[in-house]
Amino acid sequence: MSEHLTIGFLPLVDACLPILAAEHGFAAEEGLELAFVRDVSWATVLDRLLYGHSDAAHLLAPLAIATTLGRGRPAQPLVAPFVLGLNGNAITFSPELAQAVGAPQGKLGDPLAIGQALAVEAKRLAAVGRKLRFGVVHRYSSHNYMLRYWLAACGIAPDLDVEIVTVAPPFVADALASGEIDGSCVGEPWNSVAVERGVGRIVLATAQIWRRGVEKVLALRESRLDERRDAIEALIRAMRKAGAHFVDPANWQANAAILAGPRYLDASAELILRAISDRLVLAQGSAAIHYPDFMFQHREAANFPWVSQAEWLYTQMVRWDGTGFEPDEAEKAARVFRPDVYRSALAGTGDLLPGASSKVEGSLDRTTAVTAQQGTIVLEQNSFFDGRSFDPDDLPGYLASLAG
Repeated sequence: MSEHLTIGFLPLVDACLPILAAEHGFAAEEGLELAFVRDVSWATVLDRLLYGHSDAAHLLAPLAIATTLGRGRPAQPLVAPFVLGLNGNAITFSPELAQAVGAPQGKLGDPLAIGQALAVEAKRLAAVGRKLRFGVVHRYSSHNYMLRYWLAACGIAPDLDVEIVTVAPPFVADALASGEIDGSCVGEPWNSVAVERGVGRIVLATAQIWRRGVEKVLALRESRLDERRDAIEALIRAMRKAGAHFVDPANWQANAAILAGPRYLDASAELILRAISDRLVLAQGSAAIHYPDFMFQHREAANFPWVSQAEWLYTQMVRWDGTGFEPDEAEKAARVFRPDVYRSALAGTGDLLPGASSKVEGSLDRTTAVTAQQGTIVLEQNSFFDGRSFDPDDLPGYLASLAG
């Protein structure tokens, strides 16, 4: 008899792995029957998870940490034993703002050059009593932290020089069209929807800000992991198989068609195919460009829940919530990511499993070899655009360097 799991998700391309695990039979091979519940906001996805309406969820990595720490609501411990993907987001400006900052035609901009021009434009508008307004999908999202990290490194104070508001992903194009926001940081296909409607221009990919930035995770209540450990480990195995299928170019078109269906993203298969194949149309009517690794779903242990990634997210939470660093909180945040569960699920499968649970984030090295069970994993450069790196052994020192 199959074990049943219900998974909540938002209509984004990076919800793909559990969906494709079900659609291609990888879940059934592991003795699982998966059901899906689609929502339009992260708040609702989280509510369903916390109140037991879903067993697991496609969730923002920082939101899993914030919920565990009791940021914004009573604390409830969540765990993330699997990263659903790295990056896959973009920063989209209104056509007017893109023109004002000199965003190049036919290619993504340089993060520093765009940021410096944006600082000038923000100052000009402030002189006439207007602030630029940017939309992010949730306060506790990598989108918010990537945007803020970029702005701050370019000399723009995110809470003083501009406004940052929450807009659910499916409504980003509407918010741009109405003039409610001047730009956004959101996942695909919603940047491309704004481009197709002529209300947005993609100016940056978040992979330009942090080359291998952590994005969504499979999250569940800690108690549910304890109750359904075997089923969750089976789901991890099924999603790794789905990831290998997803990144194979021979399967891109079929997978785009599946994800585009009314039960899942209910969106254009053509736009989804662009994201899957790392091809983006930056402005209405322009030709697609190829940006390698725009989405990153499988190789280089992309699904491994590195504790150092959770710790970086915690430092951003401290930085932008204005709270002090607390060692006990940092430990709780780190424990949200569960590499032990990932290793247990994949032991004996032949998959390469990192021996360490943390690494330096933002390494400038072109390649780094990580010792793994049964071999080594070669990690490509994962630098931050400003050249900083994050040492997980010194969180207070890292925060102090950002304050300076």
